[in-house]
Amino acid sequence: MIRKSILFLLSFALILSCQSRKGKLADAELDILDSLELAADIQISEEALDEIVQSVSSPIEMAALIKEIGTPFSLDYLATTDYVDRYNTSFQMAYSLGVFGADLGYLNIYNKNTQIVDYLTAINKLADGIRVGQFFDFVTLKRLATSRENIDSLMYISVNSFNNIDSYLRENNRGHLSALMMTGVWIEGMFLATQVANETSNPALSERIGEQKLNLNNLFLILNPYKSQQQIADLLTQMNEIKEVFDQVEITYEMGEPETVEKDGMVMIVQNEKSNVQITDEQLQQIINKTEEVRNKLIAF
Repeated sequence: MIRKSILFLLSFALILSCQSRKGKLADAELDILDSLELAADIQISEEALDEIVQSVSSPIEMAALIKEIGTPFSLDYLATTDYVDRYNTSFQMAYSLGVFGADLGYLNIYNKNTQIVDYLTAINKLADGIRVGQFFDFVTLKRLATSRENIDSLMYISVNSFNNIDSYLRENNRGHLSALMMTGVWIEGMFLATQVANETSNPALSERIGEQKLNLNNLFLILNPYKSQQQIADLLTQMNEIKEVFDQVEITYEMGEPETVEKDGMVMIVQNEKSNVQITDEQLQQIINKTEEVRNKLIAF
C-alpha cells in the first residue's frame, strides 16, 4: 500500500456535532484530573502529539473502503444510542463520543440520513456532558444531514469541530478526554472493519486492518500518561489484549522516490513509501475476535 508522509495529514474525520446548550448531562460527574500531573512516565511534545493524532486512521477512510468493496450497509455493526442518557461520567461520555463519531462516519458514507439524526442527537448530549458543546453547531449539521445533500460540507464542518475540541481539551489540562475520544474512534472503526472482514474476504481490507498495528501503538503513547486513573488503566489492560494479537503482524517499508507537491500555496517535498503488511488468515481472525470482545465490553456501560 502506497502512503504519503505529510505532516498535516487530515486528522480523525469524526462526524461529530452538537449545539451549545445546557443539557441534563451538564451536571454529570466530571472526573477530570490535571493531565500535566499524570504525564509522569513519558513527556510527549505538542508537535509529536499532533503527528500521532494525525496518524490515526480516519473512520471515514475505513468506511469508504468498506463501501468501495461492495459491502451492503448494516445497522448491526453500529453501537446503539438507546442508552446515551445513562452515561454519567466523563470517561463514558468522552469514549462514547468517539464511538458514535466513528459510527456516524459510516452512516454518512452510506447516506443514511434518518439514522444520522439519531447519532447527532446522542453526540449533542455527550458533548454537552463534558462541556464542549460550544464547538458544535447541531442545528446546521442536522439540517445538512437531513437535506440529503451537502455531505462534503457536513464532513468538513464535523472534522473542523473535532479538531477544535481536541485542541481545547489538551490546552485546558483535559487531554485524557481527548485520548478517550481517539480510542473510541479507533476501536469502533476497527470493529466496523473487522465485522466486514469476517463476512467478506478482501485483501485490501485485510491489509488496512493489519496496518492498524501502528495506530494502536500510537494510542498507547497517548493513553499511558493517564494510566494513574483507574478507568484508563483498565482500558489499557483491555487494549493490550488486542495489542498482543497485533504484535504477530509484520509491517515493513520500502522508500520510494520523493515528490514535490503544492499545498495551500506552499511547495514541499513528500516522501513516498510503500508499506508491506504480512497478516495471515489466522492472525486476522484472532484480531476480529479480540476486537469484537473488547469493543462489546467497553460499550456495555
